[in-house]
Amino acid sequence: MMSTTTLNDTSVPEVEVDRLREVLEYYWTKEWTDGLPVVPVTESYLDRFLATVLRDPEEVLFTITHLNRHLTIRLAAINAAMAGCLPEYFPVVVAAWEAIAQEPHPARGIWQSTTGTAPFLVVNGPIRHEIDLNSQGNIFGSGFRANATIGRAIRLGCINVFGLHPHKLDQATQGTPAKYSSCIAENEEQSPWPPLHTEYGFDAADSVVTAYVIRSVMHIEARHTMEPEQLAMDFVDSIRRTGALIHEYTSALLVLVPEHAEVFASAGWSKDDLRAFVFEHSVRDRSELVEVGKDALSHKTRWRLSSEHPDSMPDTASGSDEPDLVRVLSHPSSIQIMVAGANNAGVSAVVEIFTLNPPRENPFSYSKVGGAA
Repeated sequence: MMSTTTLNDTSVPEVEVDRLREVLEYYWTKEWTDGLPVVPVTESYLDRFLATVLRDPEEVLFTITHLNRHLTIRLAAINAAMAGCLPEYFPVVVAAWEAIAQEPHPARGIWQSTTGTAPFLVVNGPIRHEIDLNSQGNIFGSGFRANATIGRAIRLGCINVFGLHPHKLDQATQGTPAKYSSCIAENEEQSPWPPLHTEYGFDAADSVVTAYVIRSVMHIEARHTMEPEQLAMDFVDSIRRTGALIHEYTSALLVLVPEHAEVFASAGWSKDDLRAFVFEHSVRDRSELVEVGKDALSHKTRWRLSSEHPDSMPDTASGSDEPDLVRVLSHPSSIQIMVAGANNAGVSAVVEIFTLNPPRENPFSYSKVGGAA
């Protein structure tokens, strides 16, 4: 615990502290930060990062074509070091960028959009323990170096390589705290189901990073029931809320705590059973959408708007068999499911995944740590 004695520790010469402060201020004036202090990088320290991956430092990991800017292995390493990563985290950072590179939206400029999206990373496999990634209590919170700095490494890359500064190229209307950092690990040990990455064909012993583009995280407070149908309807209600980006291609990641996962598993539900239930019930009465002016689709964007709008079109292609019901999800696979958090209360979350045209059956991308996707 920090104390006055700690703050008055004279083992570090004051001149070195003052010099460090000057360096941090220099980084700030060059706009090389996310608003928080960063770690100064030397060539020798950078070499320790590059030594963890057998790749050409000038290899391009990710490109935003319309900006004509490219992120290389070397640039990814510089920003990982600045973010506070340890060198042993860097293979995960590389895998994260490789997964992001497969996502269609970032390369097309979604991180510049008023929508205010952010990258969201999920890590599976043995690497979680090797670098002490948190998968349990306070999963979306602070306090864990690997989680905080791996996610931050992506954000600093967005700022320093692609120039996505707020009020400039980043035009987010409100944004999200996930823009600072958003990286979690799955609590595989307390899950009653196979881990997330095995659903893509990987072995449980593989270490894999899954990347999403997200808008927000909504918590589900459900300590009151052991009935799977009741619990599932709490998730449904969050997904189909009218204030969300109700869209033909809405997607969601259900982050279940072990207690909630066990409610479903004890009743014999698989992940596919939960997906099917959520998909089937994620509908809205058209009359409810009329009340909020979202009872039709836009020709141009496919976003919801009023049927009285000149750009409106009927949404009969939205998948509902009943004309008075509007389906929120396009396919059961639009729902991803994982287990994370402490096994101490019935508090789970729905992560809103951003998806747009064209429709994607699987709203995510992934990459194996230390190997090709």
